[in-house]
Amino acid sequence: MLDFDDLHIPSTTHISVVCVPATLAAGGGAREYLAAAGVMARLGAALGWEHYTQGWHTTATVGAISAAVAAGLSLGLDSDGIATAMAHAVPAAGGVRQAFGTAGKSMQVGFAAQAGVRAATLAAAGATADPRAVGEWFRLVGGQRSLQFEGPIIPDGLGLKLHPCCYALQRPIAAVRSLGSLSIDDIARIRVHTPRSAVLPLIHNFPSSGLEGKFSLNYGIAAALLDGFLDIGSFTDAAVQRPEVRSILDRVSLVAEPVGEGVLDGDCTVVVELRDGSQLEAVVDLPVGHPRRPASVADFEAKVRGCVGDERAAEIMNLDWVSAAALLQCHLPGGVN
Repeated sequence: MLDFDDLHIPSTTHISVVCVPATLAAGGGAREYLAAAGVMARLGAALGWEHYTQGWHTTATVGAISAAVAAGLSLGLDSDGIATAMAHAVPAAGGVRQAFGTAGKSMQVGFAAQAGVRAATLAAAGATADPRAVGEWFRLVGGQRSLQFEGPIIPDGLGLKLHPCCYALQRPIAAVRSLGSLSIDDIARIRVHTPRSAVLPLIHNFPSSGLEGKFSLNYGIAAALLDGFLDIGSFTDAAVQRPEVRSILDRVSLVAEPVGEGVLDGDCTVVVELRDGSQLEAVVDLPVGHPRRPASVADFEAKVRGCVGDERAAEIMNLDWVSAAALLQCHLPGGVN
């Protein structure tokens, strides 16, 4: 729900938001997570950018099958059992980008993790399935490239979000922040120059809710001007509906360059035209948190403090798999955990 996940750029998938909970739910750890992450990275990369542009939400489509790997290994299944679990996850391997800006986006990611755990549990209980179902699913959703098994577990590494919103907003926000403090009263117009692919997920120009704000180029620019470092508080309904925000949204325009391939294609250039006739410009190729532009410790700590507050920040920064599982225990009324 917070949209604070990581991104594997070649596959356009948020790997950990599916594979971590599936691993923890089935009692696994780092090894099981990494195996599932490797599957998710390769399946998503093999489906390619075309799968995403056709409207699929790759994190959800690929995620269900990858979560079955995480949960299956965590439950001790052998290779045949893992293949069976993956096949059992096929019926749930769906999800579309149109859900972005609603609770449906995060729900379909959660459904993918849940489906993987369910699929592995069924396989462990002896439910049979034809592993060739995975290949058939791959063909039906547009898979044409061959799977690449060589290289590191997660080829090209994971990008970490510094701000709790769509990854496509990370570059525009970084560009605005690099310009320093600006008074919104001095701004006449803001232009964003970037390939169209880089803003494909940003489908809400004039958002009315915090969830829509996470997928809004106009709001991301406005919030960066007003808030500086965007945290969870920047994406509440009340934050999006601030009067000063509404005054900025109309001043933001997109100059979309040729289509491009992926959310980090080309550069992102933000031009701020001031009322005195002068202008400021910032160009960003990689957002902070990209594998080749790691976030500083100070930036990462700011992100964590924005999630849990100052008192718990140190605890969260030092989580391991055992303490993460304990943290996720939810104590419900009636003594049910």
